[in-house]
Amino acid sequence: MNRIVQAGGVQPSLEAELAEAAAHERAGRFDEAERILAYLIEAMPEYAAAHHQAGLLSHKRGRAREALTRIAQALRLTPDDARLHRDAAELYRIASQLDDAVYHALRAVRLSPEDARGYYNLGVIQYDRMEIEQAIHSVRQALRLDDSMAAAHFELAEALLLSGQFEEGWREYEWRFSMPHSPRLLPSNDHPLWDGKAMPSGTLLLIGDQGFGDTIQFSRYIPEAAKHCSTLIVACSRDMRPIVAQHAGIALCVDRWDDVPAFDAYCPLSGLPRCFGARLDTIPAAPRYLHADPQLVSQWRTRLDALAPAGYRRIGLVWAGRPTHGNDFNRSMRLQQLEALAKLERVAFISLQMGPAQADIGRYFGAAPLFNLGAEIRDFNDTMAILANIERLVTVDTAVAHLAGAMGVPVSLMLPYAPDWRWLMTRNDTPWYPSVTLCRQRGPGHWQGVVEQVLDALSATV
Repeated sequence: MNRIVQAGGVQPSLEAELAEAAAHERAGRFDEAERILAYLIEAMPEYAAAHHQAGLLSHKRGRAREALTRIAQALRLTPDDARLHRDAAELYRIASQLDDAVYHALRAVRLSPEDARGYYNLGVIQYDRMEIEQAIHSVRQALRLDDSMAAAHFELAEALLLSGQFEEGWREYEWRFSMPHSPRLLPSNDHPLWDGKAMPSGTLLLIGDQGFGDTIQFSRYIPEAAKHCSTLIVACSRDMRPIVAQHAGIALCVDRWDDVPAFDAYCPLSGLPRCFGARLDTIPAAPRYLHADPQLVSQWRTRLDALAPAGYRRIGLVWAGRPTHGNDFNRSMRLQQLEALAKLERVAFISLQMGPAQADIGRYFGAAPLFNLGAEIRDFNDTMAILANIERLVTVDTAVAHLAGAMGVPVSLMLPYAPDWRWLMTRNDTPWYPSVTLCRQRGPGHWQGVVEQVLDALSATV
């Protein structure tokens, strides 16, 4: 740190120190940034900018309560700083304190009515509060101020799609590829984006462009796309190949760009609903369009027969998604929050949970037996075979929910108060998967009511 020692009334260069802390933070040197900010706050407790930056750093370090305390102190010192209110709104949103979040977001746009980012943030919070019409209005205002803001276009798409306004929603959804940090769809590209028109002698490349769940959901359109071209190639991750390759009409399925042959046009899988003008009443929703490998189904049946007591109902469980997902704080829960289900008689729970959340099983003491298969699942072939051997899946919004739905396995899908757009707003069924029942939070973070809905469904099917 390059500080000017205070002598004879000479003050340190606060802005230079703050910039140095910011540079350390951007480089991931959080301890060094913390030391500088602590020095600044000690040297000048009324320096609001230092409290502000310290709050954002605490958030990055996963110290949510500390972040809010520091931001609150900055607000006490500078109550009319629009950017500070905007950042406070986002921190309160992530903490699921939505009343506080919307208060600060409204303050931000009143203090800076020409700031497109402020209206965008307000729209995101209104979406989380399920004030969808207000959210649409706010992001449209953001776009009136800055029509190039990809994040606002994408937020508008999600709000429109959630409310069933598909025609405009699909168009706005195309902005996802212009979002900051969005990966390139193709390594290099001089080919046109497919517009859905027939290519009688052309080769079409479809790309599994988003998460596993999205690929499963939108792959249903592959057979229809195959009817519009002479040759259909699909590029997707290796994990998805066993799923994608089940669809009719594919000439070649690859997982390496070097293996993609010449093609005439391309389209992301998630762009196919736009190409085909998808509406609620035209979504292809076969009872099942994916199937598990019969040999693996038999092997896993033997494994489950050895684990679960004879005569017990087998209920699959997944309670958390990928921790790095941007909305994981909203969609995931803890196994302990499902403890009411453990009181069911003659039920055996089959855990398909993957990742760090498997650690919750070590703290499970429910009466119903729970068997952890997470460590034994090698790929989606195993997952499909296990799903074929259970009565029902109880899960949060993860790829496994899409997989079970595509197989026609009954699913109780536990949704947050503000769900992903594809689950729409109020219905307890979904046009995407006939076997899925939606169990919705009645308020932000209220999982207890969701668990009660699942419990009622399991009790009713005894």
